[in-house]
Amino acid sequence: MAKKLKKTNAARILDGLKIDYEIKIYEVDENDLSAVHVAQISGLDIEMIFKTLVARGDKSGIIMAVIGGGDELDLKALAKASGNKSVEMIALKELLPLTGYVRGGCSPLGAKKNYPVYLDARALSLEKISISAGLRGMQIILSPQDLIKAVNATVAELAQ
Repeated sequence: MAKKLKKTNAARILDGLKIDYEIKIYEVDENDLSAVHVAQISGLDIEMIFKTLVARGDKSGIIMAVIGGGDELDLKALAKASGNKSVEMIALKELLPLTGYVRGGCSPLGAKKNYPVYLDARALSLEKISISAGLRGMQIILSPQDLIKAVNATVAELAQ
């Protein structure tokens, strides 16, 4: 008998919005939670994997940036896009209390609060992107336009 797939908050939100998505399950390596490694073990192309990073703006407070898995976040670009003078990454110990998510399982969908989400413009050149489903070892594959709709994301050039 097949094990029933546990729905995450992120998947339930997409269901509620009637947005099509696909779930991809993969084996988690606690020693390497990088998006590049996720691509290797999941069979997904690194170009389609997008990671969610959490930052704090000097004016806006907590914000989320969704950028390509192989890219680095340009903090100045995120600050400009979000109307802040400066932005810094939050401390890892703040991730779970702020979002309800752990490192390697942070999703722009279903965090404890509806933080502003900024999506790197490169996502728009792809038919499908993959984001964390809110658990390590689970990705949600959907169109970038559907992610924008689901989280009311602002699109900007964010990666270096």
